[in-house]
Amino acid sequence: MLERNRKRMQLVLIGSLFALPLLAAAILTVSGWMPGTRSFGEGIVPQQSVEKIVVNLSDGTQLNWQDPDWRWTLVALPGRQCGAACIAQLDLMHRSRISLNQKSARLRLVFLGTPPQGAESEQLMKAWQIGDDINNGFIQWKPAVEDGVSAVLVKPGGVAITFYPDGFDANGLRKDLAKVTK
Repeated sequence: MLERNRKRMQLVLIGSLFALPLLAAAILTVSGWMPGTRSFGEGIVPQQSVEKIVVNLSDGTQLNWQDPDWRWTLVALPGRQCGAACIAQLDLMHRSRISLNQKSARLRLVFLGTPPQGAESEQLMKAWQIGDDINNGFIQWKPAVEDGVSAVLVKPGGVAITFYPDGFDANGLRKDLAKVTK
């Protein structure tokens, strides 16, 4: 009788070795934990398609969200007036793209709004595609401050996945861009 109970206990222990990882995975999934997904921006949950947002570019064309070159898009959204703080943040965003080296071609920069004026900002804005958000599809992510800039990272398929509010850490943005352009 004792031998039979010992064999049953061994069977239960072996079964629990297989059940415990499944139980742990279920608990982690329900709690919302995802491995290796640390982002420095705020995740857009649920992710939103931006395909219906019409952006007219300054060269007269419309921005194609379904990028045939499979590039990511970083959309910069300035406040009502893009002044010194806005220009500084745009410069850091541009530098983040440059730091990708060979992979910088996998990211396009799009500025939605009236570009800042001045010789220094004109040179900086050559790196950006300047456009106008016709149907205000990005209004929910625009900064509330006048001289600020926020950003939205859009997947090559036209889905907004990460939001960077005004005053975001450009170093964190650089790390996120390095991850997605691997």
